[in-house]
Amino acid sequence: MTGLRTSWKRVTYTACAPVYNLLVWPLSRMRRASIQRLDLRPGEKVLIVGAGTGLDLDYLPSGTDITAIDLTPAMLARLRRRAERLGLAVNARILDGHTLDFPDNSFDAAILHLILAVIPDPVRCVREVARVLRPGGRAVIMDKFIPDKKRTPAIAQMLNPVLDFLGTNVSRKLGPILAGSGLEVVRDEPAGFFGYFRIVLTEKTRA
Repeated sequence: MTGLRTSWKRVTYTACAPVYNLLVWPLSRMRRASIQRLDLRPGEKVLIVGAGTGLDLDYLPSGTDITAIDLTPAMLARLRRRAERLGLAVNARILDGHTLDFPDNSFDAAILHLILAVIPDPVRCVREVARVLRPGGRAVIMDKFIPDKKRTPAIAQMLNPVLDFLGTNVSRKLGPILAGSGLEVVRDEPAGFFGYFRIVLTEKTRA
């Protein structure tokens, strides 16, 4: 079932790739603030999961070693053009966020912007991210979540099947997604839309 849903996501995001930047431009401030929380340093290896058209590239400090993955070739084609305009060397690869084709402990940091509400199995995704992060590595999440201790609003329950089919889930809670992943929350802050969007900085536990 996950494979079928993943294939449909590829179709959906291929269709919206030409207008994707317009759809998400209101989140630019959140995107910048989220990346700032990582406090990236020159030489660090950073992985962008679900990199889309490459909007995160605008806010990465110089000197970082960037790998960007996305399921959708149409999105990555735009990311590569953006990287070229910015003069950035980016290892851009078509990969499914459920199965990261990298060795353990490969990265210092990871960026997960607007992916955990989209990917069919977010638990599997964050566990893969934790695997490829070095001990003490950081991952920052920027997305929309229902607060863990609150009931999912009736309107979200009603609309979610349609919205999930079209491209994004509106009823996920972050706590259950992170539970047992090896990523511990360091900072959790509201980012917009009355706290529905959050920026969450996590760190991989040290052995």
